[in-house]
Amino acid sequence: MNQLISKKNIPTHERLIVALDVPAIAEAELFVEELGESACFYKIGMELFMSGNCFDFIESLKKKQKKIFVDLKFFDVPETVGRAIKALSSKGVDFATVHGNDAMLAAAVKEKGALMVFAVTALTSLDQGDLADLGFKCNVEELVLSRAKRALALGCDGVISSGLEVGKLRASLDNKLVVITPGIRPVDNAIKDDQKRVVSVGDAFKNGADYIVMGRPIRDAENRKEIVDNIQLEIKRIFNS
Repeated sequence: MNQLISKKNIPTHERLIVALDVPAIAEAELFVEELGESACFYKIGMELFMSGNCFDFIESLKKKQKKIFVDLKFFDVPETVGRAIKALSSKGVDFATVHGNDAMLAAAVKEKGALMVFAVTALTSLDQGDLADLGFKCNVEELVLSRAKRALALGCDGVISSGLEVGKLRASLDNKLVVITPGIRPVDNAIKDDQKRVVSVGDAFKNGADYIVMGRPIRDAENRKEIVDNIQLEIKRIFNS
C-alpha cells in the first residue's frame, strides 16, 4: 500500500462525502432518497443552509443514520464563531469548517464538544494568481502547510486541503491530522466550473486524503446512484489493495 494512504480507522463507506449543492431542502431530500444506502455522509454548504428549515433537514438526516458536514467556513468575531460552533455541536453535526485566524480557530475548538472542527487552508477555487491578488506572497503549498501547522497546534481536528497539497501535509505533519479534500473530479473530467486545483478520486487518496468531497459530478450525473456506487467501489479497491 502507498505509504501516504490514510491508515486511520475510518470505514471506507464513510470516506466519500457527497455535497448537497442544491438550492432547496426538498431537492436535497430527493437527492438523499435517490442515493439510499450508497452514501452515508453528506455536506451541507451555504446555498442549502440559507434555503430554510435546514436544522429540520439535519435532524432528518441523523434519523437516517447519516453523517453531516456543515461547510459554512465561519469567519467572524471569535466569540461569535465559538457560539456558532457550539450551536452546531448541539444539533448533532459531525464536521464543520472555520476559515479564520488563530483566535477564531481557538474559539471554535473551545466550544466544539464532539463536533470535529476543520480549518480551511486555501480554497480550491483559488490558484497562485488569485492568492497573489489577495496579497499572499508565498506559494500555495507554503500557505497550506503554514495554516495546517497552526490549526493542528490550536487543537483543530483537521484541515480542508486540495489533493495537490495533501501529500506535503502528510510528509510534514503528524498523521493524526484529518484531511478532507474537495474539488474531486473524474479522471475523464469534462466539467467546466470554478474549481482550479482539482484531482481524481484515486489521486486524492493516494496522496493521503482521509475523506473526499464530491458535488457537481454526482449532482449532474444522469444516474447519481450509479456514479456513487462506482466511486465507493474505487475507494474499496484503493484501501484493500
